[in-house]
Amino acid sequence: MSLNGLNRQSRIKDDSIGDFEVLFKTYYVPLCRFAFSIVRDSDQAEEIVQEFFYNYWKNRKNIGIKFSIRAYMYKAVKNNALRYQAHRKVESSYGVTLGSTSGGFDNLDESSDELLKIVEAILQQLPERCRQAFILSRRDGLKYKEIAAKLSVSEKTVEADMTKALMALRQNLSRLGFNTH
Repeated sequence: MSLNGLNRQSRIKDDSIGDFEVLFKTYYVPLCRFAFSIVRDSDQAEEIVQEFFYNYWKNRKNIGIKFSIRAYMYKAVKNNALRYQAHRKVESSYGVTLGSTSGGFDNLDESSDELLKIVEAILQQLPERCRQAFILSRRDGLKYKEIAAKLSVSEKTVEADMTKALMALRQNLSRLGFNTH
């Protein structure tokens, strides 16, 4: 890391909002482009970068960057983007299995009434916010960002709640003999 970069990191640790703003303005757009190259969704790419900068500022006192702040930022954004991709892959495999594509459960035919009842019973066992997030996503078709705003939680919390709901559904349906793959 250059001496300038070391000084900037040190000043940011000492609460220099000005140095943080310079860092943000310098790297925000390039990091968004980089995240987009991985996730292929401009809104999500921006969310990943915004989340990175938020966490960086929040944890600035505890972050120890030894070499390059630029390399640190790109590595963190890459890891977050890859984590998002993996989460979406898991989520889409669950969604297709459960018949909860864009139209939600309403698109299931009448022969699926029993499955719907089972899914509803499983959802009733979930914590309230987790159940709400799932319903808002699958029945109402809201995006995670919209769900987060509606429930007054972070988008990461919505992702965690959806993962929990989908895992509970998969485990319970699998135990009942339904193919969940």
